[in-house]
Amino acid sequence: MMNCFCSSCLKRCRTVKCLQQFHAGIVKIGLDSDRFVAGMLMLTSAVELSGGMDYARLLFRRFSAPDAFMYNALIRGFADSDRPETSVSVYSDMLRAAAAVDSFSLAFALKAAANSMCLKSGLQLHGQALARGLDAHIFVGTTLVSMYGECDRLEYADKVFDEIPDPNVVTWNAKVTAHLRYGDVKGAEKAFNSIPFKNLTSYNLMLSGYSKLGEIGLARRLFDQMPSRDDVSWSTMISGLVQNGYFGVAFGCFRELLRVDMRPNEVTLTGLLSACAQSGALEFSETLHCFIQKFGLFWITTVNNALIDAYSKCGRVDMARLVFDTMVAKKNILSYTSLIVGLAVQGHAQEALKLFAEMESSGIQPDGVVFIALLYACSHSGFIEQGRDIFDRMTGVYDIRPEIEHYGCMVDLYGRTGQLWKAYEFISGMPIAPTPVIWRTLLGACSFHGDVNLAELVEKRLAEMDRSSSETAGDHVLMSNIYATEGKWDAVAAARKSMSKTPPAWSMVERK
Repeated sequence: MMNCFCSSCLKRCRTVKCLQQFHAGIVKIGLDSDRFVAGMLMLTSAVELSGGMDYARLLFRRFSAPDAFMYNALIRGFADSDRPETSVSVYSDMLRAAAAVDSFSLAFALKAAANSMCLKSGLQLHGQALARGLDAHIFVGTTLVSMYGECDRLEYADKVFDEIPDPNVVTWNAKVTAHLRYGDVKGAEKAFNSIPFKNLTSYNLMLSGYSKLGEIGLARRLFDQMPSRDDVSWSTMISGLVQNGYFGVAFGCFRELLRVDMRPNEVTLTGLLSACAQSGALEFSETLHCFIQKFGLFWITTVNNALIDAYSKCGRVDMARLVFDTMVAKKNILSYTSLIVGLAVQGHAQEALKLFAEMESSGIQPDGVVFIALLYACSHSGFIEQGRDIFDRMTGVYDIRPEIEHYGCMVDLYGRTGQLWKAYEFISGMPIAPTPVIWRTLLGACSFHGDVNLAELVEKRLAEMDRSSSETAGDHVLMSNIYATEGKWDAVAAARKSMSKTPPAWSMVERK
C-alpha cells in the first residue's frame, strides 16, 4: 500500500527540488532505507527529471550493496544524459559488484554506447550479451542494431538483425534507421517495405531520413501516401522542406496543416520561423506570431528565440525587442544572441552593448557568436575603444579563443577608424595565419584612406599567398584605384598590365 502511495506521489514530482522535499518526508517516516522506495526515487531523479543525475547518484551511494534495479536506474539515466560514457562505467561497477545483470542492464548500457558512438564499448557489451545468452532477447537485439547503426557499422547491424528470431516493429524501425544513417536509401526502402505491420513511427523515420538525405521529392511522396499523420509527421515534413530551401512549399504545407485542424507544435513553428528568417518573409513571421499567442506557445524558449531571430533578420528589430522584453519563458544565450545580432546588423551598436551588459548581469555565459556580433556593431559604428574592450573581455574574462571572424572584425574596426598601421600590427601579431580576406580588408581600408605605402606592403603579403587569378584581379583593381587617386600613373599602368595577364572569367547559361 505504501509503495503504491510513494509511486503515485513520485509521478507528481516535476523538479529535483520537489523530489528532495518528498525525500525529506520519506526520511521522517523512516522509509528511506526501503529498497523499493529508494530505487523509485533514483529512477525518477535519473530518468524523469531534468538535471537529476547528480541527485540520483547521491541516493545510489547511500547503499553499500545496491541491487540490480538501482544499478539499472543509474545506467538508464546516464545513457540519456550528456555523459553517456558514465553509463558504461556504472555497468562495469555492476559487474564488479556481482549484481544480477539482466537484459535491461545490457540494453541501457548499449544505448549509452550508441549515444556516445563508442564502438569499442559496444563491441565489449555485445560480447557480454553473447556470453550471457541475451543477444537474441528482443530488447537487447534491437539496441544492438541501433548501436551498430549509430557507429556506422551497417554490416554488423544487419547481421544482428538477421539473428533475431522474431523481430518486432521497433526492431525493424531500428534497421531502417541504421540504413538511413549510413545514407543507404535503397536498403532503407527495402527494409521499410518488408515491415509486416508498419506503425506511424516507421513512416516518420523514413520521412525524416529522406529529408536529411536531401531526397525531398521522395519525402513528399511518402507523406502524401501515409495512412495517417501526427504532429511529428507534419513537423518532420515542414522542417525537411525548410532545411532543403523549399521555403514557399513549407509555408504551403503549414496552411495544409491548418486545413486539417492540426495544431502546430514547437518543432513546426521553429522550423517555419527559420524559413522566415532565411527568406525575409516578414508577413508570414507576423502570422506565425499570432499563432504562437493563439496556441499558448509563448512560454517555450525555443519558439521565442526563433521569433526574435525571424523579426531581426526581416529588419523589424523593434518587434524582436518587444518579443524579448515580454518573454514569459526563461531567456537563454540564444535569446540574447539573436537580439544582439539583430541590433548589431541594424546599426544599433549602443543598444547591443547595453543588452550585452544585461546578459552579463543575468549570469549567462556569452559565446563566440555574441562577440562577433558585438565587434561587428562596434566596427560599423566606429566604437574603437568599446571594440578593443570587448575583444579583451572575450579573451581575458571569458577565456574564449578568437576565431578568424573575430580577428576580421577587429581589422575592420581599425581600418574604418583610420588606424591602418595599428591594423597591420594587429594582423602581424595574430596567433593564427591571417587569410587573404583579412589582408584584403586592410587593403580596402588603405584604398579608402589613401595610404599608398601601407597598401603596397599589404599587396606584397597577398602576393605571397597561393590564390587563384580571379582572387588577385580584385587586388590589382584596388591598387590601380589607389595609385590613380595619388596621381601615380606609371604605377596605375603597371597594375593594369598585371590585370591583363589574368585569364578572362566565364560563365554558362543553360537554355530551356
